[in-house]
Amino acid sequence: MNRQPAVAGTFYPANSQQLQQLVNCLLDDAKNQSLAPKAIIAPHAGLIYSGAIAASAYSRLLQAYDTITRVILIGPSHRVSFNGLAISKAESFSTPLGEITVDITAVNKITSLPFVNYY
Repeated sequence: MNRQPAVAGTFYPANSQQLQQLVNCLLDDAKNQSLAPKAIIAPHAGLIYSGAIAASAYSRLLQAYDTITRVILIGPSHRVSFNGLAISKAESFSTPLGEITVDITAVNKITSLPFVNYY
């Protein structure tokens, strides 16, 4: 199963070249030389609203690009109310910049936790 982008063309460009150019510009403007963090809390609104602030957080990862092996993304639910942690059955997520493969082995390790549910 592949999850298609929900807001491409609305909160960010659906065109991959336009999106890549915008992201590169935001990251270039936010270059940061401090150490790479273990965790980031960053806004995820449309790029025109919070792109510069998100880039200031994510730019700190550029120097660690070759050493990052796993990203765990935790975000709020916008459409469905639930208790606990929701996980997707998708094996990949489509974005205008390409496919993001889900580490199914890692996901399967947390499915037995009482607060984790598929949504």
